[in-house]
Amino acid sequence: MICFTVTAAGRLDTVLAAKSGESRALVQDWIRRGSVRVNGRVVTKPGVRVRAGDLVEAQALPRPPLAAVPEDIPIDVVYEDEDLLVVAKPAGLPVHPSPGHPRGTLVNALLGRGTSLFASPASVAEAEFRPGIVHRLDKDTSGLLVVAKTEVAYSSLAEQFRRHTILRVYQVLVHGIPEPERGVLTGAIGRHPVHRKQLAVVPPEKGKAAITHYELREAFPATGACSFGGAGRGGRSYEYALLNCRLETGRTHQIRVHLAAFGHPVAGDPVYCPPRLRSVDQEYLGLRAQALHAGTLGFLHPRRREYLEFTQPLPGEFARALSILRQGDEKAGKTKD
Repeated sequence: MICFTVTAAGRLDTVLAAKSGESRALVQDWIRRGSVRVNGRVVTKPGVRVRAGDLVEAQALPRPPLAAVPEDIPIDVVYEDEDLLVVAKPAGLPVHPSPGHPRGTLVNALLGRGTSLFASPASVAEAEFRPGIVHRLDKDTSGLLVVAKTEVAYSSLAEQFRRHTILRVYQVLVHGIPEPERGVLTGAIGRHPVHRKQLAVVPPEKGKAAITHYELREAFPATGACSFGGAGRGGRSYEYALLNCRLETGRTHQIRVHLAAFGHPVAGDPVYCPPRLRSVDQEYLGLRAQALHAGTLGFLHPRRREYLEFTQPLPGEFARALSILRQGDEKAGKTKD
């Protein structure tokens, strides 16, 4: 049971979603099914306005069952054998069905091409919509993902992830230039204390241990690449850096949360990058989503016991943003000469 007193007026579904940490679509389902009371009375309309001081009581209902149905969605398969496949997921494609994305996912695309995916017996509900999935990428993160076709592959890969022996290196464009140029970020990650749909670096007892290794690959100082806009338009200078980030653990939003807490948010990140910086990313670099790409993936083959490593070039939007920054550096160099 979720029970709380409203502190600020708003729509019931919006207030309840923020308080519960669940999606708005899910709490709307609770409301329509008569599972929510306001001041002791059942309310069935999600858009009802609540006021400060109102008492809201909600009984969380089981999530509606999901199914992964085959869909004809193009997908880039980098490698495939009888046990597994490695795919290059584009930004904007969810990995598996969820209440917010029941269709149009990577799992639907793989089933649509006739791929047989292993469904873990650990959870029937999970198997219905996460067959073969042993790790995930955020919806708007591009890059390499390994998927299990057999039980042998699923078990072996899951164990390798548990032991942190799988190589995962991401290319990341961030605001500012980190100092030192390489290091380790170790803050525990848990729910944000205020914004319940976000994650944050929290005290160890309130989150899960997380370890991210970063290394500077290319710097774009404010004196060159990022002097956007003219003086008459209020132009300002911004610093960026291209990093390699290696995951030792794999928490949700880990790189994005760690880098934001470090003072270097991922460029274009709609959740953790401040709006004023994100507007610069959009207007001058053309970034519509976070500049975060899973470019390298390495693991031990579950059956052959040989090490496999794959690399994937940056997607077009990310590559174009880097090209803009590099061109700015070249122009600045010519001006100095």
